[in-house]
Amino acid sequence: MPEQTQTEIFDLGNFQLSTGFMLSNAKLAYKTHGKLNEAKNNAILFPHFLGGAPEALEIFIGEDLPLDPRKYFIILPGLLGSGVSSSPSNTAAPFDRGAFPQTHIADDVIAQQRLVVEKFGIDELYLVLGWSVGALQTYEWAVRFPDMVKRAASIAGAPKPSPWTTLWLRTAIEEPIVSDPAWNNGFYTDPQAVQAGLRRQAHIMALTLPPLGFYREGQEVWRTIGFVSLNDFVSRFWEAFMLPQDPNNLVHQSRKTYAADPSAGGDLSAALSHIKAQMFVVAFTGDRMFPPEECKRDADRIPNAKYWEVNSIGGHLTTFALTEQDRQAMNEVLQQVLTA
Repeated sequence: MPEQTQTEIFDLGNFQLSTGFMLSNAKLAYKTHGKLNEAKNNAILFPHFLGGAPEALEIFIGEDLPLDPRKYFIILPGLLGSGVSSSPSNTAAPFDRGAFPQTHIADDVIAQQRLVVEKFGIDELYLVLGWSVGALQTYEWAVRFPDMVKRAASIAGAPKPSPWTTLWLRTAIEEPIVSDPAWNNGFYTDPQAVQAGLRRQAHIMALTLPPLGFYREGQEVWRTIGFVSLNDFVSRFWEAFMLPQDPNNLVHQSRKTYAADPSAGGDLSAALSHIKAQMFVVAFTGDRMFPPEECKRDADRIPNAKYWEVNSIGGHLTTFALTEQDRQAMNEVLQQVLTA
């Protein structure tokens, strides 16, 4: 783990969203590691995944790791709606909780670009990378600000969710919460009042995110990572991840995820063809969220993109580095993205 740094806040002021709504007193939370060099050409932007936070990515930052803070200045922005940046859970009335305006991936990227330019004076990012929802932000960056991105890496992600992934987001993330009797259209008084919905979320995720081999009799990957039973894995990994979350924040993030589209409803192939960055598209075997064949199709639409498929144990969970094999796979991916 790198040396711990404090979460900082960038004041966006009255921030106009892509919907036209003005979000007053908007805040973008972020963490940094390393130092920006004099030439300002060593900056990496590393946005996080749904349900995550900037600190969730710090396991990949450290001396002698590919993301070495002695060499790079690494910026970890917080997603709007994640609970650290402006979100349903931390915004004052009248736009609190269920009244918080819907933000989109484009809004996140516009806010991040302001941080990069206004706070740090950076004209070009050495690398923008992310996985899952972080990859959606990476594609938005590469399309929206093509002259600011030297390298971009989508890892276990896509420019926009597939129909299957959209259905998963609605079924696994949104519906368990909004169908909970305590939901009250987002105006619950205590997030834990919606714990039944959060538990259902966790159980659906446990069923659908790991590859089938994760549970196969005789293989049982969950045993190798410290769990004593299947129920123990569901409880101490999946429920432990979901139960502390704010339900409004999760629904908000789900809705922005399935609305993601760097072409803004236009021709996606045309939008991807205008990417100037050296693009890396990485897929994991067993990933049902972003299957390798779909990632390969995305890469084929980007000029000079480099695509590769990684054999993994965790599928979409590879980015959690739960096993030593997946940790090594992630470090190898990051090293190649930084130096290829």
